[in-house]
Amino acid sequence: MSEQTPPWPKQGPASYFPSIEKKHRRSIREWQDIIAGCGLDKHMEIVNYLKSEHQMGHGHANALVGWTLAGNVAKR
Repeated sequence: MSEQTPPWPKQGPASYFPSIEKKHRRSIREWQDIIAGCGLDKHMEIVNYLKSEHQMGHGHANALVGWTLAGNVAKR
């Protein structure tokens, strides 16, 4: 097997994504689906939702929400 490059940048908020996937056992795309379906639209509301409902740390939640609200989409 060869190492494959992830579908996101290795700098900035997306640099958290490998550890988010490993710790929380969901793909970034799955987290984006959760964000889209949570019924919230403000950055900090969604961050707080991920923290309270999914036990995600602030840094991971903030990175994921910021990247998602900026219009980025992870590949399925």
